[in-house]
Amino acid sequence: MKKLTLGFSPCPNDTFIFDAMVHQKIDTEGLDFEVVLGDVEELNDKAFKQQLDITKLSYHAMAFCLNDYQLLHSGSALGSGVGPLLIAKEQLSAEQINAGKIAIPGKYTTANFLLSMAYPKAKNKHEVLFSEIEKMVLDGTVDAGLIIHENRFTYAERGLKKIIDLGDFWEKESGGLIPLGGIVLRRSFDKDLQQKVNRVLRRSIEFAAKNPSSSKEYVRQHAQEMDEGITQKHINLYVNDYSLDLGEKGRSAVEKLFSVAIEKGIIKEIRQPIFVEK
Repeated sequence: MKKLTLGFSPCPNDTFIFDAMVHQKIDTEGLDFEVVLGDVEELNDKAFKQQLDITKLSYHAMAFCLNDYQLLHSGSALGSGVGPLLIAKEQLSAEQINAGKIAIPGKYTTANFLLSMAYPKAKNKHEVLFSEIEKMVLDGTVDAGLIIHENRFTYAERGLKKIIDLGDFWEKESGGLIPLGGIVLRRSFDKDLQQKVNRVLRRSIEFAAKNPSSSKEYVRQHAQEMDEGITQKHINLYVNDYSLDLGEKGRSAVEKLFSVAIEKGIIKEIRQPIFVEK
């Protein structure tokens, strides 16, 4: 068996889609995986250092990693209505947001990229673990927080207010879907290995969809939010048809995000091809 290092987050959408391949519930075509679990920004950092063979990566961070990695067609968190939210204890004006202290889940997250587009003058940002952001807003440590993952299902019941849905903002600005994170692997791998990994990942997602109870224990073991209903909502939101295969519409959305990043001067250029050859 060929062993590859594989990084993904403990969030339900990731543990759901990777469960079958890491636990050999499907034909992995001779591949074995050494799992490295990490927060989204931790995985971004590992990719910058080229420490992983395959990894989940924010699309924002991906723009800086394409010299070393290529994007798989399967495994992405991408779609409509899946964007990050800016929240606070009360409604804030644009001036208050620009002047305020904002907790973000990482500099190179797609969430921060979108916040920078919506509020380019907001500079007082503090990088923290995504699961700590709600608490920091509630106790007044920060004026606003940029939330991702399960927190979009819990902030309202904790009395917090949505300032802006940055996914909606992007969809109106771009006319396309919002790419949050994708799965990349080393560009140096030969085409056969790249395509094999893509097949195995797609097979894992198909297995998870057909056997939803199979991954429950693995998902529960790592979830930040233990309420099973919230966990399932999380999976339903972030695992969709584009997770199975980006398709033309998904690939176009990814290219659009990168082209806007170039226009805004965030990155200089993108190494081509972006995608693994099918």
